[in-house]
Amino acid sequence: MKVILPVVYLGNIEYYSLLKNSEEVFFDLHGHYLKQNFRNRTEIYGANGKLNLIIPVEKHKNHTALQDIKISYDHFWQKQHWRSIASAYRSSPYFEFYEEELETVFMKHYTHLVEFNLALQNKILDLLSMSPIVSFSKEHHKEIEGFRDYRGYFTPKNKSLEVPKEPYNQVFEEKYGFLPNLFILDLLFNEGPNTVSFL
Repeated sequence: MKVILPVVYLGNIEYYSLLKNSEEVFFDLHGHYLKQNFRNRTEIYGANGKLNLIIPVEKHKNHTALQDIKISYDHFWQKQHWRSIASAYRSSPYFEFYEEELETVFMKHYTHLVEFNLALQNKILDLLSMSPIVSFSKEHHKEIEGFRDYRGYFTPKNKSLEVPKEPYNQVFEEKYGFLPNLFILDLLFNEGPNTVSFL
């Protein structure tokens, strides 16, 4: 299967499953940036249940291409996001094995949202020893023959993303139960080397 994927902030388990199991992945960097999507937000499992982490972006015109969206640094969101992740997962079995490398990427300054998202994605793919065949758009494509389009699929409003998949141990599972399809780090910090076979 060949797929078109959006470039997202710490994609969820289903997103990385597509990255692993597709023969080719095409990233559209020129499509319009839409609000209320996972391009600048992700979901983690915090001490009080599901928690959204949202990257602030600078004001922009409607129909601005994703590649042109700039990150806002009006407040220290990077430290806040990393602190939330560390607080939620420090007691997970594999957090300490990946902490340093991920924090290094988190604390770098990136001008554009897509740069930051791809830097994190590349680091995660490296940690998982995954090498999908990927290509990037040079212009916006409404569709590409032979590719299944997932650009509009990964949104918080898509309830099919909440359908329980195969469960694994989670830090706060006894308190709130199993939460499916959270960001990829939930699986990585809890399952470590078993992450790839789970995908």
